[in-house]
Amino acid sequence: MREGITVSETSSRELSPFDPAAIGARSAPKKVSWTSRDCMLYALGVGAGTDDLAFTTNNTKGVEQRMVPTMPVTLGVDFSVLKSAGRFDWAKLLHAEQRVDILGDIPVDGEAEAVTEITEMWDKGKAALIVAQTTGTSTDGRPLWRSSAGLFIRGVGGWGGDRGPAGTDAPAQRNTEPVKTISYQTRPDQALIYRLSGDYNPLHSDPAFAARAGMSQPILHGLCTFGFAGRAVLEVVGKDATLSSMSARFAGPVWPGDTLDVDVWQHEDSTVGFAVRGRDDNEVLTGGSATVKR
Repeated sequence: MREGITVSETSSRELSPFDPAAIGARSAPKKVSWTSRDCMLYALGVGAGTDDLAFTTNNTKGVEQRMVPTMPVTLGVDFSVLKSAGRFDWAKLLHAEQRVDILGDIPVDGEAEAVTEITEMWDKGKAALIVAQTTGTSTDGRPLWRSSAGLFIRGVGGWGGDRGPAGTDAPAQRNTEPVKTISYQTRPDQALIYRLSGDYNPLHSDPAFAARAGMSQPILHGLCTFGFAGRAVLEVVGKDATLSSMSARFAGPVWPGDTLDVDVWQHEDSTVGFAVRGRDDNEVLTGGSATVKR
């Protein structure tokens, strides 16, 4: 399973603009393994339950266990590669966007080798946006997944680089009604369950650290919300389908216990758009897009 993010206590006085020469920096290859139990725990972490026995059990008669297809975002990620860009305060890091591509058949019990690489760096003035891409490869050399995290880090921009492309929602999502809205009630302890899949960032469990980041209390992992959205996509296209790719931008915080309203648009037979609304109807995931295979 994924190792937890290491949080440092870097002072804001020690921050300086990142070095764009870090593009291409790669982590050391890391062996990663997962079990059917890990798959069930992840499924519970993104809110699956008794209506989702293919994801939450491994011994139901006539039901073959499956991995929730967004689970690879938890496997083998090594954000220590960010140190190649420079020093920063982990409390100033926000997960801005995420993409996952399923490149091969991933078993519910397996092992792979994962490498995380800095593939993009954008200068946002007073902040930087870094894309860290993790590729998982089977022991016989087959690509299994690729997950790309866009990370917004305050205090380390200003090296004179390109600001990068501006994201916009698909026009069909702005101008048409969703084909379906699916609502999920998260649990007050949802973040404590989800973190057991390997993301131990204290922003999601430690009230003092959350306060440093400007939050009234620990918030839900963005990737947990991402997993809920993936479940909604599968509910619309049919649970016999699976995801080939999925991406979204994180637009606002979710607190454990909040209701998530997932709006889903069916663009084509194999393409789905989505957005997620949280507390007070505020958008928390935007620009969502998924491709599916049946």
